[in-house]
Amino acid sequence: MGTPLLMVLAAVLGFVAIGGVALAFVAPSNSRTLKRAQAITDRTRNPAVRRSAAPDPAMRRKQILKTLRDEERRQRKESLSMSARLQQAGLPITPRTFWIISGALGVAVLLATLVLGQKAFIGLLLGIGMGLGLPRWAVHFLAKRRAKKFVESFADASDIIVRGIKSGLPVNECLQVIARESPEPLASEFRRLVDGVAHGMTLEQALERMYARMPLAELRFFTIVLSIQQKTGGNLAEALTNLSLVLRSRKLMREKIKALSGEAVASALIIGSLPPGVVILISITTPSYLSVLFHTSAGQLILGGACIWMGIGVFIMKRMVSFKI
Repeated sequence: MGTPLLMVLAAVLGFVAIGGVALAFVAPSNSRTLKRAQAITDRTRNPAVRRSAAPDPAMRRKQILKTLRDEERRQRKESLSMSARLQQAGLPITPRTFWIISGALGVAVLLATLVLGQKAFIGLLLGIGMGLGLPRWAVHFLAKRRAKKFVESFADASDIIVRGIKSGLPVNECLQVIARESPEPLASEFRRLVDGVAHGMTLEQALERMYARMPLAELRFFTIVLSIQQKTGGNLAEALTNLSLVLRSRKLMREKIKALSGEAVASALIIGSLPPGVVILISITTPSYLSVLFHTSAGQLILGGACIWMGIGVFIMKRMVSFKI
C-alpha cells in the first residue's frame, strides 16, 4: 500500500473518529410527551406533590414545577450513566469491561497509526477519538435499535393484556404470556418484570425498573395506566385499549415522518460522503495532487480543520433530519 493511500486512510479514520465523538456524547433528550407523562405520574405518586397544600395557587405551581424538574434531572442523570446505557443496549458487560475495551481499542489504533508511519500526535488524536467515540457510538446504536424493536411489538403486548383481562385472567398471568410468546427484546424485558414481581417487588416498582432499562414514552404511558388503575380502580381493559390505539397512532406518525424526511436523509448522506469519497478517488488517480496536504505542516493543519468542520456539519445535518414525537 502506497504512502498516499496510508495518508488517506488516516484522514478517513480521523473523520470517523470526530464524527463518532460528536454522535456519542449527545444523549437522546426526553420529548414533550415524556415530560407530560412524568408530570401525570408524579402528581399521583410523589408525596411531596400531594402534601403541597399551600393556599397560594402560584406557590403551589412553583413547588410542583420544582419537584418535576428535580425528578427529571435525576432520571436524566441516571439514564446517561454508562451502566444504564449498557442495559438499554442489552449488553451483558459491566462499565469496567466497557472502558477496558475502549482503552484497548484506542491503544490499538494508536499503534496501527504509528506502524503506518504517521506522526505521534496524529496517532494520539485518532486513538483518543476511536477509543472514546466508536464504542460509545456502538452502544448508542445498539440501544436505539433495541428500543425500536421493543416499540414495534409493544402495542401487540398491550392487546394481549386486554384480551386476557376480558377473558378473566389476572394481570400477572397476562404479563407471563407476553414474556413467553413475544419476540425479543419484549420477551426478556417482561420476563425480568415478572421475575421482579415474583421476588416481592410491587408491580409499580418493577415497571419503574423496566423503564430505567428501556426509557421510552410508550412504556411510560403503560406504567402510568397500570399505576393509576391500581390506585383508583377502573376499567383496565378499556384504558389499555385506548393506549394501544395511541401507540399504533404514534407508530404510524413515525412512519409518515420517515417517509417525508427520506429525501433530506439521502441528501445528508450524499453530502457527508462526498468529501472523503473525492479524496479517495483523487488519491487513487493522481496521488501527487493531494500530497501537499499530508507532507507539510500547513497542509496537515488544513486537513485537520477540514475534518473537524466536516464532523460538525455531519452532526448538524443529523440533528436536522432527526425528529422526535
